Parts: sequence; C-alpha cells; structure tokens
Amino acid sequence: MPNITCPNCQHAFELTDAVRSELEKQVRGEHAARLADERKAREAEFAAREAVLVKQAADAQAALEAKFAKAKAEGAAALEAAVATRLKDEYEVKLGLLTQTSADSAAKLKAAQARELEFLKKVEALTSKEAELELQLQRTLSEERAKLAEKIRQEEGEKAKLKESEWDLRLKEMASKLEQQKALADEMQRKAEQGLTQRQGEVMEVALEELLRATFVHDEIAEVGKGVRGADCVQTVRNRQGQPCGTIIFESKRTAAFAGDWIEKLKTDMRACGADVAVLVTQTLPKGVERFGEKEGVWVCTFAEVGALTHVLREGLLRVAAVQKSQENRGHKTLMLYEYLTGNEFAEQWKAIREAFAAMQGSIQKERDAMEKLWKAREKQLAKALINMAGIKGSIEGISGQDVGLELLDEAAPAELPELV
Repeated sequence: MPNITCPNCQHAFELTDAVRSELEKQVRGEHAARLADERKAREAEFAAREAVLVKQAADAQAALEAKFAKAKAEGAAALEAAVATRLKDEYEVKLGLLTQTSADSAAKLKAAQARELEFLKKVEALTSKEAELELQLQRTLSEERAKLAEKIRQEEGEKAKLKESEWDLRLKEMASKLEQQKALADEMQRKAEQGLTQRQGEVMEVALEELLRATFVHDEIAEVGKGVRGADCVQTVRNRQGQPCGTIIFESKRTAAFAGDWIEKLKTDMRACGADVAVLVTQTLPKGVERFGEKEGVWVCTFAEVGALTHVLREGLLRVAAVQKSQENRGHKTLMLYEYLTGNEFAEQWKAIREAFAAMQGSIQKERDAMEKLWKAREKQLAKALINMAGIKGSIEGISGQDVGLELLDEAAPAELPELV
C-alpha cells in the first residue's frame, strides 16, 4: 500500500480502502462546508454593510434637508445676497470636491473590481484543485487495483508453492511410515520364522493381512478362503467419503526360489476378480530385480516393501478415481453454462448492471452542473451588490463632501480565503 502525506500537517499514513474512502468523503465534505460557510459569511457581511450604507445615506440626507430648512427659515431679505454668495462659494467647493470624489470613487471601484477578479480567480483555483484532487484519487484507486491484482497473483503462486511443500511433507511422512512398516515387517517376519516350517506360508499370509488392516484402516481387506481359487487377500481402496476407488490383490510366497508361473497365475486371478492392480509379495525376488518393481504387469516386492508400495499404488488409484469423477457430466455442464451465457437471464442481469452504472454517472454529472450553475448565479449577485454599493458610497460622499470611510471590501479579504487541500 502507498503512503499519502497530508500537505497541512505533513503526516504520512497508509492508504487502505477504508482510509481512501474516508479521506475522499472527508475532503468532499470539508470542501462543501467551507465553501458554504465562506459564501454565507460574505452574503451576511454584504447585507450588513448595505444596511449601514443605506442608514448613513438616509441620515446624511435628513441632515442636509434640516440644514436647508433652517437656512430658509432664518433667511431675510438682507441676508439673501450673503447667503447666495456663500452658497455659491460652497457649491463651487463642493463641485470641486465632488469631481475629486468622483475620481477617487472611480479608482476605488477599479480597485474593488480588481479584488473581485482576484476573488473569482481564487474560486476558480479552488475548483481546479478539487478536480485535480479527484483525478489524483482516481489514479490512486487504479494503482491500488493493479497492486491488488498483482498481490492476488502472488498469493496464488504462494498457494501453489504451499501445495508443493505439502506434497513434500506427505512424501516424507510416507517415508517415515515406510521405516515404521519395515520395522513392523521385520518383527512380523521374525515371528513368522519362529513357527513351524509347514505353516510359514500361512503365517506370512496372516502377517500380510494384519499389516494391511493396521496401515489402511479405511479400506476393506478381504481374506480369500482356503481351497478357493484366487489370491491370498483382496484390498478394496476407499476414499474419505467411503466410496470404492479400486481393488488391489495380493499373493504371498515364501520359498527359496522364484517360480516363473507365479506371475501368470496372479494375472489370471486379477482378471477373474476384476482387480486394478496385482502385487506379488515374495521372499525371493526374480532374477534382474534387486528391489520392488513391475514385472509383466504385476508388482513384485518383499514383505518389508509391501507397505510403502501399497501406499503409492493406493494413492494412484485415488487420483485416477478423482479425475474420472470430475469428468462426469462435463459435456452437460458445459452446455448448461453456454445456455446461461447466451440466454435472456444473463443478458437482462448484465443490462441491469450497465443501467445502474449509467444512472450513477448521470447523477454525478447533474450534481456537478447544478453546483456550477449555483456558483455562477452567486458570482453575478456578488458583482451586482458590489456595483450598487459603490454607487451608494459615491452618492453619500458627493453629498457630504467628505470621505465617509466606507470600504467595499477589506484589502486582505481575498488573500485570507482558505485553500482546500
């Protein structure tokens, strides 16, 4: 995850999905709140100043009217010439002052317009910063999506490696079990050798059955009765759900020499009972075979190796059964998927999703257009109020003949506007 640095407090924090969503919501809320508060304050300030200017204009007009009424009441024939002369002088002075005031008012109006232009530029800059911030957020979201996809691919690779490591652990576990089975086989072989010579073969059969039952507790180990044609025992391999996945037949021989007809007889027994694999457990291996191996379609091993060999053969049968089961009804499922993707239900659902996204985009655009329209209307109202206030101020100063000290805007007002980050 990338780190985002706040431009105000210079604090760096990690941009997660929750922080990114909260940051976007906070920035938009603060921007709207600050803009609304600023404009409300400006409107209140303009209204208050307009009321003060109106009141001052009314007071000045009332004072002039009272002054003129008093001069008229006190006037007499003897004072008319003096009053006329004085009024003429005052008129000339006021005319000069009015001319000067008009020039000053024009200059101040120009300065006010310049400040207004600066204010509008700052508003435009704030709007540009908002758009830039939104663009930056979108770029960050795109980068996060790409990083998330890369992270998912890495996790999938790690899972594959984990599966390989699990398989290695299983192989090591099987090797450990092989050692245990070898020890158990040696012990059973030792016990078998303690019996009578004529029962050595039967003892080996019993030891083989006991070994298979103790090792593969979920499988079914069936003994073939004496006098019945076939192998010594049959192992039905079952998976964890108890479903049969294959059959292994075992034939045990304990003689000093290996007979060549054993393999053919065991293959005949395998075909007769429909077994998948045949294993010949013998004390003496055939010529050319030093350890367990396959000979003419039959697996040959010693008693010490039968446990490990059965583990491998059983695992192969389980995998083959799992693959065969996964292929069941494959064509039917493919046809069902094709019908769903080309059917009306999928088309209507996709259309509904597309319409929802289009509606969201239209709603956002409408909100943006409405806000821009509102801002432009308020800017025109502000300009109109400033022009009217400048006219009132000029009229008051023209009547009173002096600067009444009514400034339209503070000199530092535009510079103090907060910048939204």
